[in-house]
Amino acid sequence: MAIATLTTTGQLTVPKKIRDSLKLQSGDKIEIVLAKGHEAILRPLSKRVDETFCMLHRPGQKAVSPQEIDDAVKKAMKESSG
Repeated sequence: MAIATLTTTGQLTVPKKIRDSLKLQSGDKIEIVLAKGHEAILRPLSKRVDETFCMLHRPGQKAVSPQEIDDAVKKAMKESSG
């Protein structure tokens, strides 16, 4: 069990054991979700590149160039704004 203390300014220090387990680093964002029975769940929101590497890859899918990605983003932005 890890114990944290809330300061008078509402800040909370996440114990090192928990930070290490969640792979948290300074500046990472944490979502706090209220659960049943007056409990809260901490969920890390920050992801590093090495954690997300190849998540979009699907077997048999052709590679897309950076230019194609930029073009698709520009097209989607135009469609959503107009």
